[in-house]
Amino acid sequence: MKKTLLLGGLTALLFVQCGKDSDPFLIKKDAIGNLTEHTKMKQLDSIFSADSIVKTNSSPNALETQGEVEIYEKGGQKLLLLSPKNETDPNSTITDVLVFDPRYKTEKGVGLSSTFKDFRDNYTVSNIHRIINGILVFFSDTNIYLTIDAKNLPEEIRYNPEATIDASQIPDSAPIKYFRIGWEAE
Repeated sequence: MKKTLLLGGLTALLFVQCGKDSDPFLIKKDAIGNLTEHTKMKQLDSIFSADSIVKTNSSPNALETQGEVEIYEKGGQKLLLLSPKNETDPNSTITDVLVFDPRYKTEKGVGLSSTFKDFRDNYTVSNIHRIINGILVFFSDTNIYLTIDAKNLPEEIRYNPEATIDASQIPDSAPIKYFRIGWEAE
């Protein structure tokens, strides 16, 4: 009985230690480092205790983690922009994450400094939507989506807002303008 309790205790300790050493820059389907799709805005102070949280809401009565917030590393490097489901509720979960730091990478090793080809080789393109100055590219089985600037598209589709765009028309070398993660709002 004592051996079973000792073995159980050691196993539990191993799991706890593994959780503490998680990569703060690893993007998974439901998490970015220690930030998950269930994280409430009011929890950001503890998750990013070593970083700076800057509210983008100019209301003087807004709480520090109410509305959109930017996360900066102590050295000044901008890491993330976090958008909640409800701008006025600190209990709201995060629904959109804009990644600014190239150290953030998916489990497949792609991130902001990757090219369109890197993403296409690792994920299946599900939808492409035209926006004013570019395109949004969505992928199957993942919450990530990208913005590619129109200046990186071939001329025949760059200036035609009505053109239907296929993934094969996007140059492999097209850089990523914006790298985002969208989580379903609860």
